[in-house]
Amino acid sequence: MQRYTALTATRKRRMEGEEAPSTSKQLKLGETKIVTQKNVDHAVLNFVTQSLQPFSLVDQPSFKAFLHDLQPNTSLMSRTTLRRKMDEAVLEMKINMKKAMSEIDFLATTTDCWSSRRRGFIGVTAHWVDPNSLERCSVALACRQLKGPHTFDVLACALNDIHAEFGIQNKVVRTTTDNGSNFLKAFRIYGEQDENNNSPSDEAEDDEMNDEMCDDEDVNSVEVDLVEVTAILDEDDGLQFQLPKHHRCACHLLNLVSTVDAAKACSNESYKKLSRSAFSKCNALWNKCGRSAAAAEIIEDVCKIHLIRPNTTRWNSLFLAFERILRIIKDQGEGAIRTVCTSLKLPM
Repeated sequence: MQRYTALTATRKRRMEGEEAPSTSKQLKLGETKIVTQKNVDHAVLNFVTQSLQPFSLVDQPSFKAFLHDLQPNTSLMSRTTLRRKMDEAVLEMKINMKKAMSEIDFLATTTDCWSSRRRGFIGVTAHWVDPNSLERCSVALACRQLKGPHTFDVLACALNDIHAEFGIQNKVVRTTTDNGSNFLKAFRIYGEQDENNNSPSDEAEDDEMNDEMCDDEDVNSVEVDLVEVTAILDEDDGLQFQLPKHHRCACHLLNLVSTVDAAKACSNESYKKLSRSAFSKCNALWNKCGRSAAAAEIIEDVCKIHLIRPNTTRWNSLFLAFERILRIIKDQGEGAIRTVCTSLKLPM
């Protein structure tokens, strides 16, 4: 009876043109929330986007049945409609981002490149301080696939295009990257120079001197061919790139410093002997569980937890890998590691 009264009141409000109660408020007993087709489409779009689902999700019978059970009077959009709405949402988001950054005079960007599943990517984010609220704002500008090797000119071209796409190439005061040689060379050649970085590095100077010496020595021995100059002048050499000033990631610098300092500890012969012995045994265990599914199952059965494999490009991965082994010894005892090594025929 209460449900019927609530539904009748809702229909009466809709017929009289009155606004429905705010959806942000908690519904009372007997009240129902009106779900329109627009609400369903928006919810499906958010779910696919935020959970990284494929467009084929809307074609799966189980998902169609799930939506029909929840909202029998609504329909599920097709894959083509979902892709179109996704493109429209991306375009709207870019417009809002450009509008927000157009009101900012100074901002900074960060960028990084990486490889995953034999494909290269570059990611760029922008950061600024809101002049009114003094709150820090951050947005992700792009995550694009890179074709070919990650050379300095490829990175410079991609970064310059992203800055130009959002109209911020003249507003970026600094771009932060890691200490990769490709990024360092890109900003050394195409980036703005400041009082602390107004001359090429010693390595670049040595390369230029070597090139000049080679040119002087080989000028009389190399045959000269006449070529058409117009094609060379019209060729796009990438010198139109104008990157902002460069800033190296402080965390990455500290990580490199700590890595070098840790390696210097091996100057002590006693520590060097113990370190090599421990590392060799742990590396054998990590390689075994990474290459064999059966070995990984044995480790999980005995240790009740998986091992963490270190990665040279992942910060603190070596520390976390050793920490996991120490955790197993603390929780399961040293006998668990001995059992695993015996089963896998590894030295203990």
